[in-house]
Amino acid sequence: MSLVRHPVLWFVIVLLALTGLWHLIGAPITLITQIAIYTLYGAGVCMLVSYTGLVPFGASVFFGCASYAVAFIMARGATNEIEALVFCVAFSLVLAAVIALIILRRRGLYFSLLTLAFSQIAFEVAYKWTDVTGGENGLQGVPRPFFPSAWAYHAFVVATVALGLYKLWRIAHSPFGRSLQALRDNEQRAQSLGYDTYRLKFVSFVLMGGFVGYSGGLLAFMIQGAYADNLSWQHAGDSLLMAVLGGVHHFLGPLWGAIAFILLEDRLSAITESWWLIFAPIVILFALASPEGMQGLVFRLRGREDWTLTRKQIPPRPARIEPYVAGRAKLDPDKPILTVKGLSKRFGSLVVANDIGLEVFPYRLHSFIGPNGAGKTTFFNMLTGILHPNAGAILFDGRDITHLPVHKRIRLGLSRSFQILSVFRNLTVFENVRVAVQAQDRRAWGLWRDAYGYDDLNARTWSLLAAVGLEDRAAEPCANLAHGQQRLLEIAISLATDAKLLLLDEPLAGLAEADRQVVGALIRKLADSHAVLLIEHDIDRVLALSDRITVLHQGRLIADGKPADVAANPDVVTAYLGAERIVAPPTPSAAEQAEHAARKVLLTVDKLRAGYAGSVVLEDLSLVIHEGEAVALLGRNGVGKSTTLKAITGTVRASSGTIALDTGPITNARPYEINQRGISLVPEGRRLFPNLTVIDNLRLAMREGGASLDEVYALFPKLRLLQKSKAESLSGGERQMLAIARALMVPAKLILLDEPFEGLAPAIVKEVMDALAQLRGRVAMVIVEHHAETVLPLVDRAYVLVNGRVAFEGSAKALEADQALQARLLGVVQKEAA
Repeated sequence: MSLVRHPVLWFVIVLLALTGLWHLIGAPITLITQIAIYTLYGAGVCMLVSYTGLVPFGASVFFGCASYAVAFIMARGATNEIEALVFCVAFSLVLAAVIALIILRRRGLYFSLLTLAFSQIAFEVAYKWTDVTGGENGLQGVPRPFFPSAWAYHAFVVATVALGLYKLWRIAHSPFGRSLQALRDNEQRAQSLGYDTYRLKFVSFVLMGGFVGYSGGLLAFMIQGAYADNLSWQHAGDSLLMAVLGGVHHFLGPLWGAIAFILLEDRLSAITESWWLIFAPIVILFALASPEGMQGLVFRLRGREDWTLTRKQIPPRPARIEPYVAGRAKLDPDKPILTVKGLSKRFGSLVVANDIGLEVFPYRLHSFIGPNGAGKTTFFNMLTGILHPNAGAILFDGRDITHLPVHKRIRLGLSRSFQILSVFRNLTVFENVRVAVQAQDRRAWGLWRDAYGYDDLNARTWSLLAAVGLEDRAAEPCANLAHGQQRLLEIAISLATDAKLLLLDEPLAGLAEADRQVVGALIRKLADSHAVLLIEHDIDRVLALSDRITVLHQGRLIADGKPADVAANPDVVTAYLGAERIVAPPTPSAAEQAEHAARKVLLTVDKLRAGYAGSVVLEDLSLVIHEGEAVALLGRNGVGKSTTLKAITGTVRASSGTIALDTGPITNARPYEINQRGISLVPEGRRLFPNLTVIDNLRLAMREGGASLDEVYALFPKLRLLQKSKAESLSGGERQMLAIARALMVPAKLILLDEPFEGLAPAIVKEVMDALAQLRGRVAMVIVEHHAETVLPLVDRAYVLVNGRVAFEGSAKALEADQALQARLLGVVQKEAA
């Protein structure tokens, strides 16, 4: 970052400008001094809120107690301000450590309320312990021997606050600060990389206490006293309010918030004692108009949506990226790296793992398969410590790890990917992988040196990105990637740690065929240097890649052995594929296709242009959907399929072009308005309400004119049996059924389905396909799917996107028959019929 764009320089420029203005008008300079102090106060709190993801309602406990610490030490031996401020920082660090030990085991609202409780306890002590604290009169007459004049002290404050902000900026870019941002985005993923997240939060909390304490000490010297007011609940949220008002996702947000807060308080309090009655509506209106604060509002007016907590630049791409080479773990190939004995897990009366026992050997690809709901992901969660078994033992490399926390298991040599995408959405693609690379490096706790200054870590990051084909997207925010590309990114993250055993949970889900071939080859190669335990529903690829296969069904093992033997096992065929061979539902007849095409146009997309954060994903996209028509939207990863659905539903804004429903234009309408006009979305990842039951998820979406409960239960009979189960306890297939059923509960004319078959076992795919075949003709459907061979028999027409444009539009049957065209547009080669 160039010096002229450095936020600390801009802080100094703004404070100098305010100082000059106040000098010209002859106003007391203490108001600007207070702005500087409160900027550091808010910035210290933002270390928790913006970087760590913790929200303290009572950071005032450090601000107020530090002011008393200054008053006490100046009355009992300190000779100057510097000594007193050093003492108050040390005192605040110790106080923060003690409080952190007590409250950091709690999360969310409980954590926030506990900080407020400590602040209120400190207020009661300060207000009522009159002999020591002076009670409501406080401790007055704190001397300022080095800086007796207001102007001299103002200069000292501005200089030291600038140094404090610079230190915060350095911490934000240090390996430790980058780790905090990963923790903020996805704590479970950070744990699964080997980070001790409790320790990260502890250090962050203590550092916050130090910065806030220093600002409290500065205030004590400014007003030359210490008072209980700063500890009261009325002022406990001042710093948080200033941070939010200025922009909690911007480094200088606390500066803008402090200026607005203090100047408004000064002017309004001169008008009325009840100044909060005027100030509160201003804050409320501003929060409604700009949730990202003052700086966010300015950015939005300029067409920007990014955060400024850190600089945007990533390390320069090397002229030659070294190919990724997996380090070979030094293991005995004849000794199991993982041994599971009698592992069992139940949730109430539901048994999800029943006496599971298996061994995984080094340098082999061991696949762990089974139908949806068999308990495979639950098994992985027990292996990594996310869930604790009710019985049994887990031995890793000869050591019992049954009761070890997640991060300690990872540090022993485990690594995993997740069934549901688990990445750091607010970090760049490069930073997602780099923060994984540094996870088990001793330099990860550095607080000063720039994280991007370690060339060896950067080089490994570039190699991993190149291994999954994402090196050209390295500087982009992770959220801008298509679903399949995020899946590739997660694989790179999982490979970043030096693991002995890789636990890969459906790594091929959501990938186009070309990417599946690349990733499949990479996994097979990894098995030559690691132990690999793979969960995957692509049974053909599992049979081709695996050295050994274990099959789980209803929480118990039903088969284990070589791929050919397992494939021929009748119990496996029945459990995994279903009792009958899976046959796709009948394709739409020519008469049906003609009937659908003759119906009136329901949706028209004309020359649509849309994207994310300034990047263009869709360019002049046009398509037409008729009433009752089923249309496939195909293409490789990243071509704009999901973006098209998001633009139609209003969650991505169109920069040009039009989208019109039969009732009128809906371009850039609000998502709820679009839904009310008849468009329902079944999103990738399902996005159910996990803590609600199946029936409650359905009832939330229910509207007059939509499907009844009996109708959706007829479509998906299994949901009737599961109606009282929470969504979080459902298998992937059951969740997909619920997501489709929920979309039907509204009076929908058009249903958009984003990857409806992703991560589903073949038997479940058949159930979902049969249900969609029944809907064909009754409601229009647009189905985004990577597997052309799965969806083309189900639909009337197909569109194929290439680089955000329509490259093919026509009959699904014609595209299905033209394998050369599929190979050119989709990068796939159809398998010959058996």
